[in-house]
Parts: sequence; structure tokens; C-alpha cells
Amino acid sequence: MTRTAHPRFLVCIDNDGNPASLEVGTVYRALPTEKIAREMSQLRVVDESGEDYLYPASHFANVRLPQAAKVALLRAR
Repeated sequence: MTRTAHPRFLVCIDNDGNPASLEVGTVYRALPTEKIAREMSQLRVVDESGEDYLYPASHFANVRLPQAAKVALLRAR
């Protein structure tokens, strides 16, 4: 999977320990995550800083968005 082929989006459901980087209720773009990080229940997410970092998977829920929303989110970042 490439970073632009099939973008994946997640909604933040918990920002415990990361209140400056993650906002509950905000939709974030997930990037491909290395196998070792996935095994440790971590996801690579583009956060409020515009950079990608690893966060606990438990902080997010998958969200399905219409194509127009995906395009708008990709342009906004």
C-alpha cells in the first residue's frame, strides 16, 4: 500500500497522554505502519502538528468516509 493509493482515516476516541497532539472527535489520516509497531498495537498517524507519529491503536476507531470527504481531508493537510 502506498501513502496515496488508499488513504485510511481514523477518529480519535481517547487522547490520554497526548492532549496537545490529538483531539478527541477529530479525524486523522493513518499511514502505513511498520510490522513491529502493529504488533505492539501502535498506529502511525498524522497528528495536529502535521507530522506522523506512533500512537496507541486504542486511541482511535476506524471511520469510513465518502470520497469527497477523503479528498477534502487530504487537501487540508
